[in-house]
Amino acid sequence: MTDRPYRVLVLNQFALPRTESGGTRHVELFGRLQGWEHLIIAGNRNNYSRKTFEFRSPEFRTVPTTSYSSNGPARIVNWMSYVVGSFFVGLRQRDVKVVYASSPHLLTPFGGWLLAKVKRAKFVLEIRDPHPKVFVDLGYLREGSFVHRVLSGLERFYYKKAARIVSTSAGYSADVAAAGGDVGKFVPVTNGAEPSDFVPSITRAEAREKFDFSSDAFVGVFAGAHGPKDGLDIVLDAAALLPAVTFALIGDGMDKPKLVERARAEGLTNVRFLEPVPKRELANLFVGCDFGLHTMAALDLFRALSSNKFHDYLAAKLPVVSNVPGEVEEILAESGGGLSGIPKEGEDDGQALADAISELRSRSPEVRAEMGRNGQDWVQRNSSRTVMSARLQSTLDAVVGR
Repeated sequence: MTDRPYRVLVLNQFALPRTESGGTRHVELFGRLQGWEHLIIAGNRNNYSRKTFEFRSPEFRTVPTTSYSSNGPARIVNWMSYVVGSFFVGLRQRDVKVVYASSPHLLTPFGGWLLAKVKRAKFVLEIRDPHPKVFVDLGYLREGSFVHRVLSGLERFYYKKAARIVSTSAGYSADVAAAGGDVGKFVPVTNGAEPSDFVPSITRAEAREKFDFSSDAFVGVFAGAHGPKDGLDIVLDAAALLPAVTFALIGDGMDKPKLVERARAEGLTNVRFLEPVPKRELANLFVGCDFGLHTMAALDLFRALSSNKFHDYLAAKLPVVSNVPGEVEEILAESGGGLSGIPKEGEDDGQALADAISELRSRSPEVRAEMGRNGQDWVQRNSSRTVMSARLQSTLDAVVGR
């Protein structure tokens, strides 16, 4: 390894510093690299809170982006504004060895590829959602349409040009192969969490008082985006069946207003909608809760997905209840860190989730505490930021030949 650090530019419109609520994946991963300097270039709109913010440091910088309120032309303009802004910031950086461009949308990788070409740097692509497949599965795009063909062509182009294809899930290798990508370039750097980031500074009783949970309530927490893919209607279905359980939904997103209205209309007084909490403060929320809720909309696309919130719960020693089959189901079974509420054929999603929550509630506090320890141990061994950062570093080192 050379004495002088190599430099990597990270393009991720939705990256966030620890001061913001939401995903801090890249701050936590790239901040642990040895022998590398990094600059994360992000948009100035928090996709979770929907608020603008400014942040500038040697490792993280925001660029202005346009506003939008729905999945229409304004959102595409928002993406384009980020690509232009990040490209010109990247142009001013010196001695760049790697440009690391992250989805979910497919315009950021174009800016990353072009910037890498201009800088004579290596191009690394990160897939956090397999686009355009996700648009088709969510009903936003018709398969075979002109736009779908254009996006599919971009996807194939990126797979061909990338020196490595990094993904948040090992399960996405099948999607890469189906789109004609070289799976020999594929490297899973999965979502994860660092247990040391989830040590609370207040007691359980203090947390309950702070967030206004009753002392004897059985509290489940969902901390993350409130969007179409997050399955929160299923959570409300379960809440209607479990009036004695408190459901704390922390965060924001496109679907939050209609979720709030549905809970009001149905009289779901056991559902609490709270404002987003910065990542660095989550430990003091989780210590006042009894289990973490990890849900996704019932689409095959999400069988491969284990989101950051899932690993956050495990790292914080919270037993997890999830409706996600595939990778998440396997992790819960292997670790003993929670229960799966996956509906059997013909079974209602909300009922299956409610049944799993009821089963968890029926277990003793000692058993639930053991489940929490099991989950944290699994994360420490398999998906901690330290483990995944080492894998990312090996990938970047190999790309530049050192």
